[in-house]
Amino acid sequence: MKNIAILCSGGDVSGMNPAIKHFVEYAYARGLTPYFIYDGYEGLIENRIEKATYQDVAGIINRGGTKIGSARSKRFTQKEFRAIAKQNLDTHNIDMLVVLGGDGSFRGLDVFYKEHGIKFCGIPSTIDNDISGTEYCLGVDTALNIIKNSIDALRDTAASFSRAFVIETMGRDCGYLALISALTSGAELCLIPEVDYNLKDFEEKFKRQRAQGRKYFIAIVSEGIKQDPREIAQWFEESIGIESRVTILGHVQRGGNPTTYDRLMAYKFVSHAINGLLGDKTNSVICCTKSGFAFKSIEEVAGVKHRLDTELISCLEML
Repeated sequence: MKNIAILCSGGDVSGMNPAIKHFVEYAYARGLTPYFIYDGYEGLIENRIEKATYQDVAGIINRGGTKIGSARSKRFTQKEFRAIAKQNLDTHNIDMLVVLGGDGSFRGLDVFYKEHGIKFCGIPSTIDNDISGTEYCLGVDTALNIIKNSIDALRDTAASFSRAFVIETMGRDCGYLALISALTSGAELCLIPEVDYNLKDFEEKFKRQRAQGRKYFIAIVSEGIKQDPREIAQWFEESIGIESRVTILGHVQRGGNPTTYDRLMAYKFVSHAINGLLGDKTNSVICCTKSGFAFKSIEEVAGVKHRLDTELISCLEML
């Protein structure tokens, strides 16, 4: 039997545990022996590698985070430590890897493959949904639902006290979470890094809405914009004349019970990844595209700047 291992690299997302569960079950179904690499590339260097069993994944499909841990590893960028990682894999006769992570993780693996011939398939896993080449990354739907629930709860207070709430989402330099959340929560304002803005452009409209009976405002902003959320709250108070509060959602967006969609996507991503490794795929990323799942090269994924769908961005004008 061939041996195959899975590891998580970078930020955790809800959907990793369903992926880990299916990895074990599907590997056995395909005649493979599955292994866990604990704590990402650091675990690979430290030889924290163990054979996985059905018992290991029992009851984890509904849990956020990752059972096998994750980490960011500076040491893996160094050739001497990649050589140690290869020795550890050889000890367990592992020559195939499934990696849940982002473009930085995939770039590191591509170097590892070219140096040592360890085949891998990457599964895009980040709530930021900022990996080029794929329409969807594992964990995004769960994050959006957590944001939705948070906004709905904050709206109750905003309406009760006639306040403006400025709510910051994650996303680094990508405004996907903020944009989708704004469009699906009925927000009055959405600010994202991809679109230049001037708050003065909203003053006349918001003042008119206040005069016509609007009692509160919901503003969704991405963490990558040029202003601190507190400055936007201050603008609401000084220019629009409404009491304001700021809520930074933070890491709550990365956890929680994985949604049905993320569980399904985990199943599909893992199945394609293992099938590809058993076929002719040696160093690729399995991507979800508008025409279906497709294997893409590292250059197509990690070497290209991610851009938001222009159709989605155009929807900002309708807020």
